Amino acid sequence: MNPLLSHLQPYPFERLRQLFATVTPNPAWRPISLGMGEPKHPTPAFIQQAMIASITSTPSGLAAYPATAGEPKLREAFAAWLKRRYQLDVNPVTQMLPVNGSREALFALTQTLVNPATPDGLAPIVVCPNPFYQIYEGAALLAGAQPYFVASDPARNFAQDWDSVPDAIWARTQLLIVCSPGNPTGAVMPLSEWKKLFDLSERFGFVIASDECYSEIYFRDEPPLGGMEAAAQLGRADFKNLVSFTSLSKRSNVPGMRSGFVAGDAAIMKQFLLYRTYHGSAMSPVVQAASIAAWGDEQHVIDNRALYRTKFAQVTPLLAEVMDVALPDAGFYLWAKVKGKDDDFARELFALYNVTVLPGSYLARDGQGVNPGDGRIRMALVAETAECVEAAQRIVQFVKSRS
Repeated sequence: MNPLLSHLQPYPFERLRQLFATVTPNPAWRPISLGMGEPKHPTPAFIQQAMIASITSTPSGLAAYPATAGEPKLREAFAAWLKRRYQLDVNPVTQMLPVNGSREALFALTQTLVNPATPDGLAPIVVCPNPFYQIYEGAALLAGAQPYFVASDPARNFAQDWDSVPDAIWARTQLLIVCSPGNPTGAVMPLSEWKKLFDLSERFGFVIASDECYSEIYFRDEPPLGGMEAAAQLGRADFKNLVSFTSLSKRSNVPGMRSGFVAGDAAIMKQFLLYRTYHGSAMSPVVQAASIAAWGDEQHVIDNRALYRTKFAQVTPLLAEVMDVALPDAGFYLWAKVKGKDDDFARELFALYNVTVLPGSYLARDGQGVNPGDGRIRMALVAETAECVEAAQRIVQFVKSRS
């Protein structure tokens, strides 16, 4: 077996299962889960119809191996969306690739980029936000790299404290993973922060991977700034050492399709295509057809965003009466401060009110002696509004009963 597998930590939901293993929830309440960030809004019918049509009306729809690079029409749909959304001109042939969801792509790109054979014999470093999406850590470890976690600062809208990273760490860094809008904080990185990271990348030579899968669910008037958009505004139109990841899962409520794309530095895309050719991760033709339809339509995205805005507008004030929580910039999570240990809070809430939330410490690691998830919980407002409101009302009752 690959010895690096022993370095992997249990996934947050496995830890949650263990936390609840000996708990019998109060049967007076029906179960409501705010634990997993899985979109629950209905999949738009036109996307389903496009997938069905690709099977029924195209004889070769399932009769041929798909190209790893995807069909030209698919890459053109990516490029057209980037133009509409970010006003970017991106080459569909050399600067983008389809991927089977951003999770798969983040893992694969890390394996492509990390070179464990360093001149000084020290392990290369992958810098990650903290708290974070656990695939970042797992991808780094299985590539033979050492994760280095940079904590978010609640006093600065949960911005990462990049200035706390010593030059000695940046010098060993081969990959920096950023997530904007952030999971679980919902924070969006401003242009000034992107400039800082681009300057560091230029100085030390590392690649920036920008996870932007929550980019289309936002609560401000202005849509979140994207990494490639920031690069273009700062005169880096070649996107050197930058790769952005986006996905249809949250945008279009199709997590089961496993469909997204990566775009950025053409030199990296060339090597990533080579890796993916051997990795065997080509997108199914029927998923490509449905993806073309999804990327070409914005009205369903506007409607989806409106559902989240309505939901958050009702739930956030309820919870803010009893805990430290505020409307995020974007995403579909609330990142709340609670009294006492976060895992105790989650277990007692589940036992007494049959509501599942995720302890914040499960989404973070000790870094420089601090776990920035301690004393926090993540609530995924993915269910229908009435269910989320009911969950919030139960949480309010629970918090008041603990006071």
